[in-house]
Amino acid sequence: MQQLISPLSRPFADPASLESLAAVYAYPEQVNQGRPWLRANMVAGLDGGAKLAGLSEGLSGDADKRIFGVLRALSDVVLVGAETVRAEGYRPGRARADFAAARAAAGQAPAPVIAIVSRSLGLDLAAPLFTEPLVRTVVITTEDAPARSRRAVAEVADVVVAGKGSVDLPAAVAALAERGWTRLLSEGGPRLLGQLAAADLLDELCLSVAPLITAGDAPRIIHDAEMPDVQRMRLVSLIEQKGFLFTRYLRLHPQAASPAPVTAGQ
Repeated sequence: MQQLISPLSRPFADPASLESLAAVYAYPEQVNQGRPWLRANMVAGLDGGAKLAGLSEGLSGDADKRIFGVLRALSDVVLVGAETVRAEGYRPGRARADFAAARAAAGQAPAPVIAIVSRSLGLDLAAPLFTEPLVRTVVITTEDAPARSRRAVAEVADVVVAGKGSVDLPAAVAALAERGWTRLLSEGGPRLLGQLAAADLLDELCLSVAPLITAGDAPRIIHDAEMPDVQRMRLVSLIEQKGFLFTRYLRLHPQAASPAPVTAGQ
């Protein structure tokens, strides 16, 4: 049974339809003119915790995983922090037959690139992310990262140097866009997302809200970052399925696109 959540607009998205979800989460036209668009995809419980038992996996569900897959399938590159790669056991992006034709028509690789932000380069280079990627993994680091580690990483991944002391995220995003990767997706974790927001790089937030109260000391989806100012967002789509809410918010800034709001439920 489908239930209207709020009268944003018609038509409504079908959470079970990949085609419908792809339309709801389509990137704005600006990406075709070479201007990067950075969206984040995160999940949280009702009390704001971004992890359960130390991982985001415990907050997820079938519909959340489906939307997660669609967002990846639409993206050129997935930007993720090294801490999250280690904790969540990240694997390479995979090609999806349902999106193969659309990706080819858009000039995209068969699967999104995984781009890891790491200052220390404390990465498991024997992991599938480096030994089995369909598209070569990228590691973004600093000028003063350990030289021996940089050489080792360069053997199994493309290295992007951005900043000294800490990763210069605006420079990193610009470097990815120069490679033609303008459809950017960040999956966090909370510390990287905080840094992206504080650097004024976040255009869009796709937030899944799980019908769970977890308590504990889990971080919020944006953690450990000082924001120069409040960033106001506008809700443009809302999907409900089995108590989960799937929201899409856009930044209220002049260059933001304005896709038609959508709402749905099941």
